[in-house]
Amino acid sequence: MELKGKQAVVCGSTQGIGFATAKLMAERGASVVLVARNEERLNEALGNLASSANQKHQLLVADFTNPQELKTKLETFVQSGNNPDILVNNTGGPKGGPIIDAETSEFLAAFNQHLICNHILVQALYPGMKSKGGGKIINVISTSVKQPLNGLGVSNTIRGAVANWSKTLANELGQFNITVNNVLPGATNTGRLNSIAESKAGKVNKTADEVLGDMAKQSPMQRIAQPDEVAEAIAFLASDRASYINGINVPVDGGRTKSL
Repeated sequence: MELKGKQAVVCGSTQGIGFATAKLMAERGASVVLVARNEERLNEALGNLASSANQKHQLLVADFTNPQELKTKLETFVQSGNNPDILVNNTGGPKGGPIIDAETSEFLAAFNQHLICNHILVQALYPGMKSKGGGKIINVISTSVKQPLNGLGVSNTIRGAVANWSKTLANELGQFNITVNNVLPGATNTGRLNSIAESKAGKVNKTADEVLGDMAKQSPMQRIAQPDEVAEAIAFLASDRASYINGINVPVDGGRTKSL
């Protein structure tokens, strides 16, 4: 599953699953382009990437709340001679809460941040993949694609839209040897999960640790995943070993999702 000679664009790569993925891909020989909005944290992450295969790692400062800015920066990125083989779409999810209480503006903001920015990234990078005879697009979404999660109304809605967008892309781009797949993390030890636990704790009269413990018990494995465990699935789908895997959803949730 080596990625030597490959260039990978990894979004949301200063923390959590994105950072774990960037580190793993660098360890396997890929030149990684880190994408996030905080330049200081990007530089810190850049300094933690392996480069034993003489890779050239880069960073791209982009705020996914501003799709037009992202589009402009990607145009410059491509015009500078970059031609990635791998794209990992990944960004932080919307805030939690019942769907009935959500403002319409929350749906629009989440739609732009997730689906529209993902689409901008694919439109900018897929021509290069096509010219090289293939590529890998992996979208980090959520198990809510298969089973909506209580208290995450806006997220459930938008994640479903991204999954259908992805499947449509897989149908269209497969002829160019470009695969499009989704990784669906369950409860994973990230800043977002801790934020959700803290928010829920006050509502159910428990501590955040107790809420996290309850989440762990929902999995047959009785624990929460680590980001690097999700990164392994992403890196596999990005490798040549996954050359005929296309258009699927891969839950990485310890078996929590009840559907087949």
